[in-house]
Amino acid sequence: MAERLTIDHVGQRGDGVSFADGASLFVPYTLAHEVVDTERDDEHPERRRLLQIDTGSPERIDPFCTYFTRCGGCAIQHWQPDPYQTWKRQIVIDTLAQAKITCPVDPIVDAHGAGRRRVTLHARRGSDGGLRVGFAASASHAIIAIDACPILDPALDGALDAARALAEVLKPVSKPLDIQVTAASNGLDIDVRGTGPLPTAIITALSRIAEAHKLARLTRHGELVLMRVPPVVTMGSAQVTLPPGSFLQATAAGEETLAALVLQLCKGAKNIADLFCGIGPFALRLATKSKVTALDSDSGAITSLQQAIKDTKGLKPIKAEMRDLFRRPLVPQELRDFDAVVFDPPRQGAQAQVERLAASKIPVVVAVSCNVQTFARDAKILIDGGYKLDSVTPVDQFRHTPHIELVARFKR
Repeated sequence: MAERLTIDHVGQRGDGVSFADGASLFVPYTLAHEVVDTERDDEHPERRRLLQIDTGSPERIDPFCTYFTRCGGCAIQHWQPDPYQTWKRQIVIDTLAQAKITCPVDPIVDAHGAGRRRVTLHARRGSDGGLRVGFAASASHAIIAIDACPILDPALDGALDAARALAEVLKPVSKPLDIQVTAASNGLDIDVRGTGPLPTAIITALSRIAEAHKLARLTRHGELVLMRVPPVVTMGSAQVTLPPGSFLQATAAGEETLAALVLQLCKGAKNIADLFCGIGPFALRLATKSKVTALDSDSGAITSLQQAIKDTKGLKPIKAEMRDLFRRPLVPQELRDFDAVVFDPPRQGAQAQVERLAASKIPVVVAVSCNVQTFARDAKILIDGGYKLDSVTPVDQFRHTPHIELVARFKR
């Protein structure tokens, strides 16, 4: 039975929010003040499926992707750019306010650039036994097979064809597969996960696919299947070899934007700690002017960073070491020689390390975050420890989604 709702506003997940009988109901792909017909979603009682828009918003635009509303990758392609960006910036403002943090928030910086340079495709057998390669549907484990994705960097051209070919070879395994594809500077780097142990014949067949599609490298759960050339990315003046399945900012423009903000906020610092440094997107750029100590728990990332340091001329000294900052955060005594600290943790934030930073006398702390909620928690710890939050810049490299990144500076 259809249920007519009026949308009050767009929530932080990108769904329209309607108030009915004292409850919040969430309707994807809707905008504020729209009147819509919906139906219940039995798996998610608080959600409604959109059936029809009876009164549309003047801010509504046509989506540019034929898979929009079926594929769960994008939540918002139906909203004009200006109100969309205002909404995304407001997420940061509201989240900080909820944590009782007052600070000016800069205009959002669009960092979509040429598009996503990394993508994880899923390969599953359908109920009919056919193979589907694509993305998960919204709020579902069902796979929407796709032929093209317009938000991908052109450097990922060929990724879908290669993924389908690899999945076809792996069909006898009959397991759900995740195929991570990264556009390196010199070709596609693919890591396949979910296969379990494979017989030699299938490994050989995978190698032939990698050759046929001219992949830079193919790995399985991080183990090498075939490497034609080591996949590299450029970071500042350095060339960094990617560890298999390694973390990389979603867009090249996103990495460059975040790094430029970090460099600007660390200006004048002579000795910088780069915590949760990954393969060095900040460390390798900071080292053009400053001495850097770079720490991360990922041994592959640190090994790649160490090699890039050896191969790159003109940098100030960089010390790259493996350290689990969740279990062994730097303590105030270890921090005393730094005049700036940069930290860019995973989505769960860096509470243990931030507590030590709050007890230190570091004059400048720069936070990079991909989760506004955990950033607000960590920021409150620093503020309670005597720091002042004087700069917050939202960065949108995940355009068409509710995900948002930010760079912030705290000063003593």
